[in-house]
Amino acid sequence: MTSKDDDPTPFALDALDQAVLRTLRRAPRASYAEVAAATGAHERTVARRVERMLGTGRIRFTASLLHEYIGTGVAAQLAIRCAPGHLHDTARALARRPDTYSVEVATGPAAVFVELTVPDHRELLSVVDGPIAGLTGVVGIETQLLLTLLLTANDWAPYDDEPTAVRRAVSQGTPLPAPLPTDALDEQLVALLKEDARMSTTRLARELRVGETTARRRLSRLMGSHVLHLRLHAEPEVLGFPIEARFRLAVPQRGLDATLRALGREPEVRSLALTSGRYNVLGYSSHRSMEELRDFSSRAFGAADGIATETALLIRSYKRAGVTTL
Repeated sequence: MTSKDDDPTPFALDALDQAVLRTLRRAPRASYAEVAAATGAHERTVARRVERMLGTGRIRFTASLLHEYIGTGVAAQLAIRCAPGHLHDTARALARRPDTYSVEVATGPAAVFVELTVPDHRELLSVVDGPIAGLTGVVGIETQLLLTLLLTANDWAPYDDEPTAVRRAVSQGTPLPAPLPTDALDEQLVALLKEDARMSTTRLARELRVGETTARRRLSRLMGSHVLHLRLHAEPEVLGFPIEARFRLAVPQRGLDATLRALGREPEVRSLALTSGRYNVLGYSSHRSMEELRDFSSRAFGAADGIATETALLIRSYKRAGVTTL
């Protein structure tokens, strides 16, 4: 007889699974003993639950430096228009590229939406006009630069009582925390965390060839900043939010601050950025149902004066947080 902990069903997550997920999303490097204390479960049960959930491929630990915050590289959003019958193959090809961070298909025009990061603007032109434009079935590309990254998935925790410091700053219209300067050692540390986000401090020190105190201090410094994207990533549907939307707003400058503050107060907004082009605000939101999406759209955009909006429903994600979900 198969026990509940050995159940291979990928998405059959019960209340304990959800509690474990939420605890690790708040503290991804928490020990199983700490998670057990927070959830009221046995430590071995927590370990089995985590291993099972990671085995589904829909839940994983991720780590990366947010180049949009620290100014290393150029981040862009591409809307790649495709001829009929080429959406899927185009999205798969783009998801395999190492410079893409997210790849998805949404309702509306036949397009694949891509976020990528390249070293500079010259490289962006080379990539867009070269290998991407040369993909079979691509008939047009719209490019927007990500000018200011306001909210990321690190700031999306709709079940938490308190918003993150970054979300609080956006909702109050106060400056974001100053970017943390990083160096080669920080980058090596993050590269190790990308391989294993829960790698022990002892092993981090050994791999970096530094003292354990140095490794612990570097890690603590990065963990306390908003430039390190270290989290337990779970597909929104796994957390009970199967409806995802992508929205773009064309906001006059006079109303930009108020619009951003209002969006920052919406817990369903998963990410938010200022971009180049007519549509100068780009965001993503996650919802429990279509009814909640309609309520959100009416609340967030319905009373917007002089703001043009464009909302699309995500159909499929091919890559998230730099990891393919094919």
